[in-house]
Amino acid sequence: MKIKKKKIKKPAKKAVKKSVKKTVKKAVKKAAPKKQKPIGVVTHYYGGIEVGIIKCAGVINAGANVQFKGATTDFTQTLDSMEYDRKPIAATKKGQEVGVKVKDRVREGDMVYAAE
Repeated sequence: MKIKKKKIKKPAKKAVKKSVKKTVKKAVKKAAPKKQKPIGVVTHYYGGIEVGIIKCAGVINAGANVQFKGATTDFTQTLDSMEYDRKPIAATKKGQEVGVKVKDRVREGDMVYAAE
């Protein structure tokens, strides 16, 4: 006499969970902020006079709001004073190195971004 085994049906997986996960992932990707493009890099800092030397990647106007961001640096300020060859200037050119009076210490390699 043979004994028949009963087949147990496994509950079907719900497709709803997968679609919810996909829509959540898409929503997260859309909400990610855009990366800012740096407008300059700090090449040197003079601590006694609190001046940072910035190599500009584009045009920067005096009075612009900028953000200095690095490993230990992150602050925003308005560029009140910019000098080239010890003479005040109103705007920079691409590739130009200018001295900027900063309110906090900046370090070599810190990036400079345009702030809103």
